[in-house]
This record gives sequence, C-alpha cells and structure tokens, in this order.
Amino acid sequence: MGAEPANRGGDAPATSSARRRSRRAPVVLLPPSEAKATGGRGAPWAPGTGALPELDEARAVVLAALGDGVARAPTMRAIDRYTGVLYGQLDWASLSPAAKRLGGRSVLIASGLWGMSAPGDPRPHYRLKASANLAPFGRLSTWWRPQLTAALAGHLAGRLVWDLLPNEHAALWAPAEVPCGRRVTVRFLDRHDRTVSHWNKLLKGALVRHILEERPAGPEELGGWEHPSGYRVDVTASRLDDDPAQLVLRETTSGAAVG
Repeated sequence: MGAEPANRGGDAPATSSARRRSRRAPVVLLPPSEAKATGGRGAPWAPGTGALPELDEARAVVLAALGDGVARAPTMRAIDRYTGVLYGQLDWASLSPAAKRLGGRSVLIASGLWGMSAPGDPRPHYRLKASANLAPFGRLSTWWRPQLTAALAGHLAGRLVWDLLPNEHAALWAPAEVPCGRRVTVRFLDRHDRTVSHWNKLLKGALVRHILEERPAGPEELGGWEHPSGYRVDVTASRLDDDPAQLVLRETTSGAAVG
C-alpha cells in the first residue's frame, strides 16, 4: 500500500468549483504518535519500499545516525506502528475497504526520521521527534524542510490537502512553495471559544475517519456533519476563502464526551 504517485491524472483548474470536481485523491497530512507498537515481522527498512522514494537517501542518512538498533529492527506498516489517540480514533482496521484504499493513496504521516510515510510503508520502532537536534544535521525539521518541500511539490500539485499537522511537524515543509490545489487547516474550539489542545489529536482522528469514509470534495461539504464528540462547523468563524482555508469546528452541547 503506497501513496498515489505524483501527477497521476490531470490537475484541475484553480477555480473553487473546479477544485471541488477534481477526481484526484485528496491528501491528508498527519503527525505521527509518540505511542508506538513494538516488534514487527517485516524485514528491516530498505530503500524503494514506500512512498516518496526520492526521500530514501535522506532517510538512510538519518537512520544511520540513529545506529544499527533501528536500522536492523523488524518493521510493520506505519499505520499499525502508530498507536496514539489520533490513530485509535481513526481506527484503521474498522474502515470500509473503499476508505482503506483511499487512505492508502491519500494519507501521509510526517516524522523526523522518515520525512513522510504512507500507511503501508514498513517502519521499525523508533523514537525521534521532528524538533530534535541530531548530529550532524542540527534541528531535524530545519534539515528536512527543503528536501521534503521539493518532494511534496510534485506530489501535492493540484490536489486538495487536509493539513492536520501541529506546529512541530508543520515546520518540516514550506507549504507556500508547494502548488496545492487547495490547502485546508482545521481548528477546534470549545463552548468557551478556547482552542482545544488536550483532545486535539482525538478530535482529528474522527475527522480523518469521516474524510476517508465520505470523501468530501472540500470543507464546504462538512457543513451538515456533526463530529461524534459534539463539534459542528462554525460557518462564521471559518475562513474558507483564505489560503490556506481554515475550517473551525465548535463544541456543541451534544455528542460523546471526550474526557
């Protein structure tokens, strides 16, 4: 299972109506999780085994800096390796077959070791933050930025991008240099107009699940959706004509508690 190759199919014109009609799969950018499954039955990572192979040389040098313990470790699919609350709420195993196929082409998971991974990419157990300083590279997010931006420029061109990266992982690329068809960021607000931080990953997991199952053509199509934890789109607070578009979901009195 790999990410969809860049430039497959025609790019839609830059108008909003054409963007909504684009047949190209969207892209969903996710952070990794600190919580990871241990073990694995796959062979150690090797170049040419996953998405964005143009990053393999960079991956290899970062991996070498971590030592043989990670380089020789067994692997499992990235979507199985990451077990944090976002991935628990996404619940990949219970997605429909169509949603899994879309997710395999659409989801990219950012990290300080791999740059980006598709759900099916083989990954060993590791611990390395994108904000970490690792000799001889310095801060990894800064080191990765030009390489990852160049790789994503072709991969994301003309596509709808749901950018759900927190600041630490957003620093891995320069979105202003990537010709996305449309980039959408998401913000969750509680009933007191405060940005939700503690439960942000859990809330994003349910949103990604909805995107993969329903494949909305843009944030406008989420207007009637109620998040299972009781959030709805706030049309007034959202800024959908901006670049990037910002979608705001506000807590209502209904829905399951997240505490």
